[in-house]
Amino acid sequence: MGRFAVITMTDKAADRVREIVATRDNAHGIRLGIKKGGCAGMEYTVDLVTEPNPKDDHIERDGAHVYVAPEAALFLFGTEMDFEQTTLRTGFTFRNPNQSSACGCGESVELKPADLKALAEARASSAV
Repeated sequence: MGRFAVITMTDKAADRVREIVATRDNAHGIRLGIKKGGCAGMEYTVDLVTEPNPKDDHIERDGAHVYVAPEAALFLFGTEMDFEQTTLRTGFTFRNPNQSSACGCGESVELKPADLKALAEARASSAV
């Protein structure tokens, strides 16, 4: 059995997380969350982690550490985090099965909570 992970991250996302951590003193990783805001109702947040919170879900890929705030886990369950660089935008992107819509500018999203039972079962099955 693999270790439970609220989200997954691509190689590009892991590379970018490692780059961020390498350039910041005392950084351990990044923390993903959500907050109310924007025209669609919610926004993803990405913050630097200097002191991990034991209540956060912890995801590690090839030395890249991402922490997920407990209050965001139900909205981020099943999400794939990626990183993209285009002519117009550079940043993390999220393929989230809980996203029901997004605003036109792409800065905010509408999220529905994942099935709480599915989240609990996924956690329990990885603990075996």
